Amino acid sequence: MRTYYCLSLFIWTYMFHTVDAIPLEEKASRDLPSKRVVDLTKDDSKMLHRTKRGWMWNQFFLLEEYTGTDTQYVGKLHTDQDKGDGNLKYILTGDGAGSLFVIDENTGDIHAAKKLDREEKSLYILRAKAIDRKTGRQVEPESEFIIKIHDINDNEPKFTKDLYTASVPEMSGVGTSVIQVTATDADDANYGNSAKVVYSILQGQPYFSVDPESGIIKTALPDMSRENREQYQVVIQAKDMGGQMGGLSGTTTVNITLTDVNNNPPRFPQSTYQFNSPESVPLGTHVGRIKADDPDVGENAEMEYSIAEGDGTDMFDVITDKDTQEGIITVKQNLDFESKMLYTLKVDASNTHPDPRFLHLGPFKDTAVVKISVEDIDEPPVFSKLYYLIEVDEDVKEGSIIGQVTAYDPDAMNNLIKYSIDRHTDMDRIFSIHSENGSIFTLKPLDRESSPWHNITITATEISEWEIHPSEHQSDNSKQSSHIPVFIRILDINDHAPEFAMYYETFVCENAKPGQLIQTVSVMDRDDPPRGHKFFFEPVPEFPLNPNFTIVDNKDNTAGIMTRKDGYSRNKMSTYLLPILIFDNDYPIQSSTGTLTIRVCACDNQGNMQSCNAEALVLSAGLSTGALIAILLCIIILLVLVVLFAALKRQRKKEPLIISKDDVRDNIVTYNDEGGGEEDTQAFDIGTLRNPEAREDSKLRRDVMPETIFQIRRTVPLWENIDVQDFIHRRLKENDSDPSAPPYDSLATYAYEGNDSIADSLSSLESLTADCNQDYDYLSDWGPRFKKLADMYGGDDSDRD
Repeated sequence: MRTYYCLSLFIWTYMFHTVDAIPLEEKASRDLPSKRVVDLTKDDSKMLHRTKRGWMWNQFFLLEEYTGTDTQYVGKLHTDQDKGDGNLKYILTGDGAGSLFVIDENTGDIHAAKKLDREEKSLYILRAKAIDRKTGRQVEPESEFIIKIHDINDNEPKFTKDLYTASVPEMSGVGTSVIQVTATDADDANYGNSAKVVYSILQGQPYFSVDPESGIIKTALPDMSRENREQYQVVIQAKDMGGQMGGLSGTTTVNITLTDVNNNPPRFPQSTYQFNSPESVPLGTHVGRIKADDPDVGENAEMEYSIAEGDGTDMFDVITDKDTQEGIITVKQNLDFESKMLYTLKVDASNTHPDPRFLHLGPFKDTAVVKISVEDIDEPPVFSKLYYLIEVDEDVKEGSIIGQVTAYDPDAMNNLIKYSIDRHTDMDRIFSIHSENGSIFTLKPLDRESSPWHNITITATEISEWEIHPSEHQSDNSKQSSHIPVFIRILDINDHAPEFAMYYETFVCENAKPGQLIQTVSVMDRDDPPRGHKFFFEPVPEFPLNPNFTIVDNKDNTAGIMTRKDGYSRNKMSTYLLPILIFDNDYPIQSSTGTLTIRVCACDNQGNMQSCNAEALVLSAGLSTGALIAILLCIIILLVLVVLFAALKRQRKKEPLIISKDDVRDNIVTYNDEGGGEEDTQAFDIGTLRNPEAREDSKLRRDVMPETIFQIRRTVPLWENIDVQDFIHRRLKENDSDPSAPPYDSLATYAYEGNDSIADSLSSLESLTADCNQDYDYLSDWGPRFKKLADMYGGDDSDRD
């Protein structure tokens, strides 16, 4: 650095001498603005005269970053008007005057008071004045001059980034551009070499190089492989002064990554793979996985697997797992150990995105051999069909064989098979199956009209060896079974006769004419013949010629009923019965007789029915519309009145039924009066019970509150000789229909003894007082119910003794 400053001082000393050698007049004319004065004389014409410059100085350049002990001398201001007597005063104004630049007002010498930095400000514009101290007037016009700061190399180059990141494809050729780095120098690029930057590589050789002028980093080695090394760190230096000794420098780091290209084919780590698979696995099951290695990454490592050749191309398939880049061997068809036990496949693994630049390296695929062994599994029986369809006539006899299913054991053991019906599919037990040969037969009659189809499931189960010889195989008790659907279609037999499709309300007008169509009838048949239905209509053989109506077969499974005479009378015959014979054309022919009821009705001129009742003859031909409306209005008014009456009755507030504390419903009054026997008539007059008139004068019932709206109804007086039983029944009827009856149940008791018994009285009170013995032998004729009584009175040891 000291050498650099010495060299700079030497250069500036040379420049100062050169400046001093320039005449003052030339310097003044070059560096100061010209001062022009116009001098007018009386004798001569106008002429322009250039006056002599008065300002003088010998330096206007200044070095930056001055490090001396004294202030740096800038230059000297001087005018030819200065006589050296100290009468003039120099004043400096402008950029930095008084702070950065100081002038001696007596001598005009200018010094830099501080260290200057060109990178902060490279140019200062100042103005100078010379003033007469006595008069205070300027002896020279104000002059403007410039101080330029000369640059020194005090700034090192700086890169735009401290760390660069770049990438380049692997296997790139020498000179492939990777990235450009840029460094800047704050020094003056137009002066000297302080800002001239040169790039060089400090770290990263021999893999990369850098252009010294542009800063472009390039590859320096051919065929760099990412698989060998992927990351590189390169250090770049930028040095000013054109890279010469003594220049300043800066560095940056560039991280370079080699990106992958597809330059590696896939390779299987082993040439042969071995897998095992049970023969009973379902289709699509994964048997095994294989994977080829590819050192590339991303899409360059993507590969696809395929079966090239082998004896299992129809039985197996291979799919590619995009996530793991594995080949998955799957089952394509059902395996059978008894048919083939070992399969051999050749599987290829190839890249899906090959790079044409590297095809010369060879095919980008590899092949491996895959061997698959099939394991024997105890399989269930196999039916000869996927399903069975059996057709049977509906008139088949019970116990008839209608079909057969067959199954076999696919295993090498070839066990026997037994058959059974899944009873969940045959809840009514209509069918059965022979357990050994699979023959299906019926247990019940069939009816197509009720069930045209029967879908049952047949189960075939192996009869294992331990079942045949249980003593030899006690541990093997596994059973394999399979199921098959059997669809049984019941074929139709013509076993139903045709009949009317509906009930016909048929009538004929009294004023009908011969040949009029009064009804078209159609029929239905529950059978379903294969050629379709065909019905025929004829009169019954007993009445081949009907004098009133004619049956016309329309040949379309319908028949028309035509009138045969002129006019019909309801007085003579109000209803006609017309039997019609209907039969089909299937085998065996089925027929039936349908009877059509034809009523005779009164009709208008257009043939519209008006009345068919015989009682309507005594009435007018019809009621007018007004009369019908009046009748309807009367009916509606009556209904409204009934509804209103019911509503008023429901809204009527009821009084408490019992207003007294003496509630007769739950009170029992006991009179312990035994009485004096039949002759004692003073205790109770039983004649009151037999006298209805006395009952009419009874007071009101205590369990019903009297209401003024209802009067006590008096019944028709009963005669003295009326039966008490009839009286009680009549009272019960009145009580049931009484509107004032309480809403709760009440018990009305009417004591009635009943009529006399057909037998005489057995009481000793009315017995004969004579001492003679009575004859009680007749008690023995009364039957076993009176045997005890006969023994008491008719025996020798009776109470009479």
